[in-house]
Amino acid sequence: MGNKVAAIQMVSSARLDENLASAARLIAAAAVEGAKLVLLPEVFAVLEGGPMRQYGEIEGDPTAPIQTFLAEQARSHQLIVVGGTIPLLSRPGKLRGDSEFLLQDGRIRPACLVYDSSGKQIARYDKMHLFDVLVDDRQSQYSESRSYEAGTEVVTVATAIGNLGLSVCYDMRFPELYRDLFQRGAEFVTVPAAFTKVTGQAHWEILLRARAIENQCYIIAAGQGGQHSPTRETWGHSMIIDPWGTVLDQIAYGEGYAIAEIDLELLASIRQRMPIAQHIKLQERISCDLF
Repeated sequence: MGNKVAAIQMVSSARLDENLASAARLIAAAAVEGAKLVLLPEVFAVLEGGPMRQYGEIEGDPTAPIQTFLAEQARSHQLIVVGGTIPLLSRPGKLRGDSEFLLQDGRIRPACLVYDSSGKQIARYDKMHLFDVLVDDRQSQYSESRSYEAGTEVVTVATAIGNLGLSVCYDMRFPELYRDLFQRGAEFVTVPAAFTKVTGQAHWEILLRARAIENQCYIIAAGQGGQHSPTRETWGHSMIIDPWGTVLDQIAYGEGYAIAEIDLELLASIRQRMPIAQHIKLQERISCDLF
């Protein structure tokens, strides 16, 4: 038996209030269609709005506008909300009195927060791989490490519809992260993103389908999809992919959402008939080479 999930695509601007209103409208529409989980794209709350530090929030602050929005959306629609990424000033797992709790160097953590249907935060994943690359587009250079501090923890969480693995955008180029999520029991993995048009056109779908096939899991990928500024254009093509690599639904460009059912019985059948988990040979060797 399946549960519907939705990958919401946005064209976020520099206006926080406008972006939250757009996200609320799209979440409501997906909820009407029966979605039990919605994924927002990376930087859904503000994009091209200048230094992200000015929008930064402390995890758990009851007055923080973006976190309050996510909790209210989950509670009001009675669904799981995977909140793309939001800028957090605090590191995970730290006590408020700890000197390591707040970032002090002007950067933020790009964090993906997950809320259950009661509005309770149940997970946090901080983007592990930062996009410091040269791209043949109008912006040319992307240097996320100037504004972001990378996360270090792999995160899975049990939800009402299955075991969820968390990742963000550039992470998808690092298959070892997804294999780790697979071995931790992830049945579906979310990928909020703001892929550039150039890299998205070349690699977006093929990477997502590869991650689904090689780890026998559903992939829910929600992207930014449009022109955000004179120099920033994103690829879109938000999609939901099954464990056999089939694209179940997608939206090409502009606002909207892809919606499809996750069938854990199908997933279990694929894993039983082709038991990749039992056939892995190189795990220890790869671990030694990397560390």
